[in-house]
Amino acid sequence: MTRALIFVFFVFGVFLTSCIPHKDQVYYQNKQAAIDSLQVIKEQQKPYRIQINDILSIRVKALDQNTVQILNPIGEGNLNADSNERAYYDGFTVDLHGNIRVPTLGKINVLGYTTEEVQDIIEKRLLDEQFKETANIFVTVKLSGLRYTASGEIGNPGSKVVYTERLNIYEAIANAGEIPVTGDKKDVLVIRQYPQGQKIHHLDLTDVDVMNSPYYYIQPNDVIYVKPVKQKSWGTGTNARELLTTIVTVASLVTTTILLVDRL
Repeated sequence: MTRALIFVFFVFGVFLTSCIPHKDQVYYQNKQAAIDSLQVIKEQQKPYRIQINDILSIRVKALDQNTVQILNPIGEGNLNADSNERAYYDGFTVDLHGNIRVPTLGKINVLGYTTEEVQDIIEKRLLDEQFKETANIFVTVKLSGLRYTASGEIGNPGSKVVYTERLNIYEAIANAGEIPVTGDKKDVLVIRQYPQGQKIHHLDLTDVDVMNSPYYYIQPNDVIYVKPVKQKSWGTGTNARELLTTIVTVASLVTTTILLVDRL
């Protein structure tokens, strides 16, 4: 019987260490004690520069709107059409050479430019080649939604499109159904596209200092991957109640087995 109790306490100790700590589940922790929790967080976002496969939305306005009608999408006022579908067919996709094809203007290289810079380029081309200053040309260029993919241990994995100019990592994850208890918030991967290829960046979402990271704001075509915590693969439970149930079950099984063996 003594051996049984020793074994039960040993199992209890092992399983106790396998429970997911509360501090590994909480966002925005101030892990640098010397820093005031009310400090102002400096945003590290840089202007997004257009990449291959981005889809741009271009709108051109003028005093006489009929003169620029060919530059704007057909059926622009149809709000019943699916937004993603409209963006795919009516938008301007950046090809493998970094070009878009604009009616009457032909190919324009936009790779590495900001949307504001592309606006200036198109406006200048229109004024130089087709219109006068008195036409009051006004060009708007935007990304056709901020697209990203969330995968791994997350509530609602898959590709997402958010119609906003910027989106931080917390907002992106909330939009994808949040990270459950079984997800590793301390090492979330952001896989980002660059002209030279893909790079993987690691973010600790439990640390408030993540707001100072240059990867705090996601970019179009980012992939967010959340790894499962080790406790999930161990199958020992993610909270105290599940852990206690597992311990009681194992302890009962071990005790019964030892008693049966002792009677033989």
